Amino acid sequence: MNPAEFRNIAVAEEGLWWYRGMREILFRELDRAKQGRTIETVLDAGCGTGALAEQVSQRYGWRTIGMDANATAMPWLRRRAVEAVQGDITRIPLPDGCCDALLSLDVLIHLAPGTESQAMREFGRVVRPGGLLVVRVAAFDWLRSRHSIFIEEKQRFTRTRLLRLAVDAGWRPLRCTYLNSLALPLAAFKFRVWEPLFDRTPRSGVGALPPWLNSALLGALRLEGAWLSRGLTLPAGQSLLLVAERPA
Repeated sequence: MNPAEFRNIAVAEEGLWWYRGMREILFRELDRAKQGRTIETVLDAGCGTGALAEQVSQRYGWRTIGMDANATAMPWLRRRAVEAVQGDITRIPLPDGCCDALLSLDVLIHLAPGTESQAMREFGRVVRPGGLLVVRVAAFDWLRSRHSIFIEEKQRFTRTRLLRLAVDAGWRPLRCTYLNSLALPLAAFKFRVWEPLFDRTPRSGVGALPPWLNSALLGALRLEGAWLSRGLTLPAGQSLLLVAERPA
């Protein structure tokens, strides 16, 4: 990821609608998936500033390891109450079966096409049999934006492609759904009409919004979270979430 984005994320991730709403959805999914499982050690693979890794540790009491390949992330990560490791998700510097669960949120999109399979196999190597995997990625190539270019995003996924990637690497999918669906028409207009016509300059999309808009977009994600908490899925959206387990 573009190193310049780390500071933008650090400033925004506490209050910006996308981070708050996606955290709430993630925690609902983890609350469901962890039932009946023993989870002690979790790896956040591609953790950025480490804020989410720290929140996972505090919420669940798990030993949490935050790992990122970018040296720019290390000063941020070492401030957190988690173990900090610098490493690439295609060559994770941890032993086999050392984790009970692994999170990788919006990281596969930064890999060169063709290397995502190696990362998914590495996830399976470090997660013990019966362990959990949670992956989130950006969806649909046609939703690429000036923000995508700025953060050096290299690929996006469809549900079919993400499921195939997981199964081919030996994972058993438990759940796979699109996210950030209610704002999809607005995003399509912004990314496919407005930006190509009026604003092609690559720049971060992470920044302060008017409070009313931030609240409205957060409310949309919370509605989606309530829908997903019933075990339902969404047929299209700007992101994809996969929950899978490593077969025993």
